Amino acid sequence: MEKTGRPLAAAVLNAGRSIGGAFLDTDLDDELSLISLNVTSVVHLAKHVARHMADHGEGKILITSSLSATLPTPYETVYGPSRAFTRMFALGLREELKEHGVTVTCLMPGATDSDFHARAGMNNTAFGTGAKRNRRKDVARQGFIAMMEGSAEIVGGDAATKRTAIEHRFLPETYKAARHATKAKPRPHR
Repeated sequence: MEKTGRPLAAAVLNAGRSIGGAFLDTDLDDELSLISLNVTSVVHLAKHVARHMADHGEGKILITSSLSATLPTPYETVYGPSRAFTRMFALGLREELKEHGVTVTCLMPGATDSDFHARAGMNNTAFGTGAKRNRRKDVARQGFIAMMEGSAEIVGGDAATKRTAIEHRFLPETYKAARHATKAKPRPHR
């Protein structure tokens, strides 16, 4: 981008994956790899993008987090905290970059029609095959509009997903953890 001589107007940082299963059963190297992708790569890219935009006095950054950033995520025990980091990172960076003419928006999608849960090995959970999901085009459109408007954050998805995000503000963490566990816990194979 720098070789073109043009300023970068907008950047979307959307790195993330999950690992389903009990923490005691999952592989440590896989979890460290997840942290590297979900956290480290976002910080790495944001450093370059933010400096470039700040130097030019303008720009828009969209950082994808997840609705999982708003609750404990048993059976995705490392994923949720990685998304909580990304959310807080985006909101903190937003405040810092204001004075430089750069906005940062955090997109928190709920379950979306992609292979995300299948790749996480979660087909044998309530998030698996046949689960209700938001349309990815709708989520992407919502994130894009929020970024262009300079919003701080947006929950991506339908009205039910947005209601869930509001509920999460008021429910105890232990309750949310137990509720997520019933959905994310692997079911025995039949």
